[in-house]
Amino acid sequence: MTDHHDDDQVRRLGLEPGDLDGHTIEELSDYLEAGRTPRNAAIEESPGCRLALDALERLHGLGGALMVTEESSAAPADEGWIDRILSGIAMDAQAGRRIPYAGDDPDVDFGITEGAVRGLVRAAEEAIPGVLVGRCRLDGDVTAPGAPVRVSIDASVRHGDPLRAVADGLRAEVDARLRRHTTLQVEAIDVAITDVREGA
Repeated sequence: MTDHHDDDQVRRLGLEPGDLDGHTIEELSDYLEAGRTPRNAAIEESPGCRLALDALERLHGLGGALMVTEESSAAPADEGWIDRILSGIAMDAQAGRRIPYAGDDPDVDFGITEGAVRGLVRAAEEAIPGVLVGRCRLDGDVTAPGAPVRVSIDASVRHGDPLRAVADGLRAEVDARLRRHTTLQVEAIDVAITDVREGA
């Protein structure tokens, strides 16, 4: 059973308490710190728990950098960007619309979910040092093969990194991944730098 504090922590990750299928944030945090071993099938097979683990992993990875930043700065680091990143992660877990693969054979019906495509976009951050992708939106009728689609991305970058170069690099990486893994007709990829943070 979760208390109000635990419920607040779950909501901060962009989830509702019921999404964790009876597990708590503390339990998931302990499981993560143990390297997710031994494997807990009840956790690993719960979409909500996997999403929370993803969000907690990001927070754990950034925690050290945040502490160093706070210790070396007169003003505390603005952690609002963390919530924005987590909101984006939470959105990825929602399947959203089904996006068909365009093809010549009418008897073949392959598709991918909107959430999976947002996951592809988010994964592009791994190729651009210092970038964290927050919100990602697909504008257009993604359910109609060949319809134009616009991709909008919010990103957090490190203080001192060249904004235009970072945005251009992220845009190119997202474009390459979408071309490789989808048949979407992407007419534009808009990258908005919404947060500039100290540290890693």
